[in-house]
Amino acid sequence: MLPITDNRLLSFLTSEKENLIADWTENILVSEDDPYKVKVSKNAEEMYGIIISVFSKSNEELDEHLQKLAFIVGEERVRAEINIGDFVYNVNSGRSIVYKHLHKLNMEWEDLQDAINRINYCFDTFLYYAVSYYNEQKNKIIEEKDEFIDSTHKDRLTLLGQMTSSFIHEFRNPLTSIQGFIQLLKSDHEDMKYLDIISSELEQLNFRISQFLLLSKKELIGKEKSQFSLNKMIDEVLNFLYPSILDTNVRITKNVADDMELYGYADEIRQVLINIIFNAIDVLSQYRDDPKIEIKGFFVNDTHIKVEISNNGPVIPDNLLKTIFEPFVTTKTLGTGLGLFVCREIIEKHKGILACSSEPEKTSFIMLLPLTGIEN
Repeated sequence: MLPITDNRLLSFLTSEKENLIADWTENILVSEDDPYKVKVSKNAEEMYGIIISVFSKSNEELDEHLQKLAFIVGEERVRAEINIGDFVYNVNSGRSIVYKHLHKLNMEWEDLQDAINRINYCFDTFLYYAVSYYNEQKNKIIEEKDEFIDSTHKDRLTLLGQMTSSFIHEFRNPLTSIQGFIQLLKSDHEDMKYLDIISSELEQLNFRISQFLLLSKKELIGKEKSQFSLNKMIDEVLNFLYPSILDTNVRITKNVADDMELYGYADEIRQVLINIIFNAIDVLSQYRDDPKIEIKGFFVNDTHIKVEISNNGPVIPDNLLKTIFEPFVTTKTLGTGLGLFVCREIIEKHKGILACSSEPEKTSFIMLLPLTGIEN
């Protein structure tokens, strides 16, 4: 048999149901765009029914009813795409209204404490189930969107690879012929002007083509790994970029040990160095009167080589820094947004890491690569 207090409370809450639900509904926040706005008051009635049942049901029975209602309401809130804060406010508003009506009983609060604890249990448990369900469903939606975005990026790259692998190979054939005829002209006419400039520009064009070819993975066919000197390769890259360095008056300092050697695809590592240094030259030519590039290489824990290529160009904004190695991200008007993406692909294929840090007066690209014979 129910205690006298519980009987009195049950009778009071049952008789006050219409007034309490009306008061609760009046204070609920509901958006005009909410497709489930007509169900909000019905959900409040169901919740009130569960609250009344605290006097006759165990916690296990209450949990079952609360969870069922919470999942239904949580799904509605997900589909309605409303601010979850409005929902939490509405539930707690109902709690406050119940307490406000309880004052009409003119009972000592101590006598009501046990009943209040059980009512709080209902509201708290309902909120826990509903908000947890809401968050889980929202996370699933976010994960699905992320998977879709990743899939779209992969599809674009696959399509790009298919297009470029056939088109650019055909484009490269006449380019190779032109380079061959330039060499013949050099041998026949050693004093002919501009041949070196034409040859250098063709090398730049060939490098850009190689970036696209790398995306299709076709460039690896027939290539073999080799051991090479990092210091010597950097010198070769600087010689290759000398016309651009001279034209922009960039001051370059290099501090790389002679005995630094790597094992991998030399052409690809050369591409990475050219791309990063050329990007720095391009940026500095637009923003600095005293352009500087610093190249440092040193050993790390006798297992890796760390290469830092720094410049005194403008700081890279944080939002761009987070996506700088993603495909199709570029700040250049005619840029493809593939250069740094390809660089990262190359470094990671060599079991290394490529990162970027940027602050006023110093932007650095850092490569960490395993030494010859070291496997990650």
